[in-house]
Amino acid sequence: MLVRFNVRNFLSFYEREDPETHDTVSHEFSMIPGKVRLNSEHVYQNKKQNLLKLAAIYGANASGKSNITKAIRFFREMTIRGRCPVGSIEKYSKIKIENKDKPSYFECEILLEEELYSYGFEVVLSSGVIESEWLTKLSKESETNLFYKDGQNDDYHFSSILSNNQALEIYQQGIKGSNSLFLYEMNKNKQGFYDNNINAQILQNIYKWIKDKLEIVSPNLPVNDSSFLINTTSLAKVADLLNSFDTGIVSIKEVNEDPNKVFESIPIEIRRELLKQIDIFTTLRNQNKDIKIAGKWSSLVRNRNDIIGFELDQNLKPKAYSLQFEHRNINPDIHFKISEESDGTARLFELIEILLSKKEKTYVVDELDRCMHPCLTYKFIQNFFEYTKNNRTQLIVTTHESRLLDFKLLRRDEIWFVNKDENGNSNIYSLEEYNARFDQKIDKAYLEGRYGGVPLFTTMFPIGE
Repeated sequence: MLVRFNVRNFLSFYEREDPETHDTVSHEFSMIPGKVRLNSEHVYQNKKQNLLKLAAIYGANASGKSNITKAIRFFREMTIRGRCPVGSIEKYSKIKIENKDKPSYFECEILLEEELYSYGFEVVLSSGVIESEWLTKLSKESETNLFYKDGQNDDYHFSSILSNNQALEIYQQGIKGSNSLFLYEMNKNKQGFYDNNINAQILQNIYKWIKDKLEIVSPNLPVNDSSFLINTTSLAKVADLLNSFDTGIVSIKEVNEDPNKVFESIPIEIRRELLKQIDIFTTLRNQNKDIKIAGKWSSLVRNRNDIIGFELDQNLKPKAYSLQFEHRNINPDIHFKISEESDGTARLFELIEILLSKKEKTYVVDELDRCMHPCLTYKFIQNFFEYTKNNRTQLIVTTHESRLLDFKLLRRDEIWFVNKDENGNSNIYSLEEYNARFDQKIDKAYLEGRYGGVPLFTTMFPIGE
């Protein structure tokens, strides 16, 4: 689970002054609960660190709230690719021209296997040079560096459980001058190493959490993994849930399609995986003609107009189908593709995994309320707490929807604001800092600009004469 995320010198997030020490520090977003006692079920209880399950980030247009999600996305993409993603050269904070040659700072604190870890790096975006990288195990009493890179040279240093490991020393020597992250390199074809070095598996586990458990959802894209939809039981649950949102949908059907016609429309990596699985199962079939193949492999793909499923039948032939929707009071033989549904229904379907999947991810959703009615957005948040109350799923959203600012729905420490100062530097802060009374109309106060995060118009534009 996500504990904290820190960023400095990225887009509109330059740096801030610590109010206590007056030191220059990074901007910090946190899922650590405050002193609020209301809605205690919104908190995941843990001996190491209690954590909030949800956070809602508010801000005016161009305030920088979407830049928080972009910063987390950058952190994730760079970690799993090992180097700066394409198009990152000018994403340093342009508030000061000298920032071009300064490192940008990214750090993520994670609760993993009931232990706390902090992984981060500093990189000069304009050149791609990685100046530092570290992984630290945290406790209330101390911090233990598992590894860190000295910013003055390319040497990595290991301590605690990773010390005196000759293989690690060899691997770190191999990436000198490559401007590649060590954590990435230690997860590139290294399974044999971990099989023989159990103490080093934390390097694999941290990487896998960032890659598989941290998911960022853009306003115009669905949640990436829809594999939970590949069975009729899940489809029935999705239909029931969509119906509860008053979409008019009563069931979801698998409508057979010609695999040859839709094969070219799916992503090339899915095509390659399909062909790979056919080769694997063909080999197995040749070895044992009685082996059962059906159900061994399947995949679901969302494109611009459709939701296409692929699977292999017992004869190793691809089967293709389209997920289509049946509506109340409409002939049951008539089905609608996702492109024929309303934008609000399509958006809701895109986010449905967050409620139904059991993969216990941390989802970061930019513009949760896009295309969704205020009441629908409110109900989605209500359902999130209901459907995930027994697991460790987290949801972090940016939104303009002021109706969510309701202490019956959200705790004070679950509400965050982003505001830009006169220099264009974005600042992120929690409502907890304002110590708002529980009987206060937070949505009204927010719209009046009491907490920042709303546009302030300095010019009046007359309408008509």
